[in-house]
Formats: sequence, C-alpha cells, structure tokens
Amino acid sequence: MSAVVVVGSFNVDHVWRCDALPAPGATIAGQYHTGPGGKGFNQAIAAARGGAATTFLCALGEDAGGAMARELARQDGLTLNAEASDQPTGTGGIYVDSRGRNTIVIGAGANAALSVGFIEAQHALLASASVLLAQLESPMDTVEAALASARNAGVTTVLNAAPANAPTSISLLKLADILTPNETEFASLLARHVGERLEPDDVAATDGSTLHQLCRQLLPAGTVVITLGAVGAFVSHAEDQLRGDTQPYYRIAAEQAQTIDTTGAGDAFNGALVASLAHAPSAAFAQHVRFANRFAARSTEAEGAAASMPRLTPEG
Repeated sequence: MSAVVVVGSFNVDHVWRCDALPAPGATIAGQYHTGPGGKGFNQAIAAARGGAATTFLCALGEDAGGAMARELARQDGLTLNAEASDQPTGTGGIYVDSRGRNTIVIGAGANAALSVGFIEAQHALLASASVLLAQLESPMDTVEAALASARNAGVTTVLNAAPANAPTSISLLKLADILTPNETEFASLLARHVGERLEPDDVAATDGSTLHQLCRQLLPAGTVVITLGAVGAFVSHAEDQLRGDTQPYYRIAAEQAQTIDTTGAGDAFNGALVASLAHAPSAAFAQHVRFANRFAARSTEAEGAAASMPRLTPEG
C-alpha cells in the first residue's frame, strides 16, 4: 500500500548552466549535464525522500530514458508503474543562470501517451492511498480520471496546476481538494476561469484579503496554496474547511537558503506537502506548509531537479 500516489511525467533533463539565460539569436557558453526530471517524477522522488511510501504512475518509452527512470526509482525505494509507449521517453531542455533562475523547454514524448485506460486499471491502488498528487504535463483527460477516481474513494486530491500554459477546465479544478499554483500559474487560472487580471509579479504584494477572495472564486470548496518562491506561500481555505488551522487565510515566510539552482523547487514543495499530509493527516495544515517550505528551500541548495531533492522527513 502506498500512502502517496503521484500521477505525472518523467523527463530526461538536459541542463546548461550559464552566466545569463540565452536571448533570441544568441550563442553562449555553458556547462552541461543530464539527469532525471519531469514534474511528476520530481514530485514523486520528493514525496519518497520526504518519508512517504510512494507510487509513481507514468508512461515511458522502451529506451535508455525509460531504463533510467526505473533504475532511479528502484534506488530511492519508489514504486514505479509505467504504461509502455512506442514514443520516446520525455525530455527537457533547461538553462540555469548564475542567479539560479531557469528557462525550460519540454518534449512530451511518452508523457503525452499516458492513457485513461491505464489509470482506470490502477483504481485499487488509487483508492488505497492517503493522498493523490497530479500535475498538468500529462493529458488532461488522464489527469481528470485520476483525480476523479481518487476523489470518489475519499482520497485527498492535490493538483499542482503546472505548467501555467496547460489547458484546464472548471471540472478539473473542482476535483482538487488542494490546488497549488505558483504566481504565474495562479494569474493564468484567474484570467481563464475568474475573468480577473493580475500580473504574476504583483501576486505576492497583493493584500491577503484580496488574494483570499480571488482564491475563493477560483476554488470555492477547497484549499489554494500559492507558492511565492523566496517570499514563501499564501494559504486560502474555504470557510468551513480550515484543515486544522485557526484562520481562513495566512502567509508563511520562506525558509532561508543558500540558493544555487531553483529548478524543481516547486516540485519539491508539492512532494513534501503530500508526504507530510500522508504522515500526519490530522495536523494543522500550516504545519504541512512549513515542512514543504523547508524541504523546497533545501532543494535549491543543490543542482538538478529530481537529484536535488533532499532527504528530509516531517519528523526532522
């Protein structure tokens, strides 16, 4: 039995570290390395290293990338159930500058072939979990099927609405007990589903009452956690579902970190959040967010995506 099930993507990341992010038409020098990534895999590794028994559901090609995913999952004690695809395993091209900022290009490959039928065949696994976590690098109907299956079984559902340009529907969002966008993703969701315009750079500075009301319009019956990078996180609950907290909305400051690479920090937060939820489901929600903040901060102190996830559990 897995406490956490993660449905999502695996990519082979190709990473270049350079002084500045490349501009159009520019050719610049950089240092190259490759390793595992993909939002789903990053979050699954984070959940596993955060102390949760974790199963990762994905689609992989029959190639070196797929073999890498299976071996790395084995090394981390992560159960991996993969749908075989005739497409190549997904890839990501990542540029990281001297300030730790990044630009990412994704080649979906097998990730785009993760099917509803495969997810439906995992119903018993989904129903036995404490928490399901999904993102938006897989087909939307597949993500919706996973969330619906878990929700119907009484499992807590968490949707990381990333990347920001992925299509979403109100029906998909309503299947999430907890929604975890960053500033850019939150602004995109507001524009698409609420009709409100808020610049991503203005989200962190917006007063709490206004942010709370916007969150309630976006997800009336659930919890929204907006991750704000170096500023921390903003939490908004439905008034009748405070999840052990004493107030419907609040901010939690970020942990201090010696940041060298922010790639995968949001994934670290999400994986740690669900690991903490599975570990202590009756604890105040703020406790889970603080642990996720700490876990994400430590992840920025190492290079890479999945490889940067720390080994840090809710017990400390």
